[in-house]
Amino acid sequence: MTIKQIQDEIVDEFSMFDDWDERFQYTIDLGKSLALIEDKYKTDDNTIKGCQSKVWLHSEEKDGKIVFTADSDAIITKGIIAILIRVFSNQKANDILEADTAFIDKIGLKEQLSPTRANGLVSMIKQIKMYALAYNSKK
Repeated sequence: MTIKQIQDEIVDEFSMFDDWDERFQYTIDLGKSLALIEDKYKTDDNTIKGCQSKVWLHSEEKDGKIVFTADSDAIITKGIIAILIRVFSNQKANDILEADTAFIDKIGLKEQLSPTRANGLVSMIKQIKMYALAYNSKK
């Protein structure tokens, strides 16, 4: 699936919920289903700066695509990074760099977060794109 197709799928899923309590619960549930990052990758180098809670993000290239794994010590943050990994993992670096992130506004996530969590969300996206930029420049 393309990044856009995955984003549209997420927007559709979130639109099924009537209120933000249900959407937050869904976000938490997505976090619970996140494949955990290996402990050896829970290092300072893999910590996303600018997040209120601890978030670790690891990337590696497989068959020309970037595969992300992550974890967080906070349940909401873990759900947020799970959404981002669903969108950007197993995609080509160039596609990640060119991807629009307007789907976040469409699901209303950013406006429901505290300012520090919203900054953390921006930091997560920035780090994902930085990994993509690094892989793209290796070519």
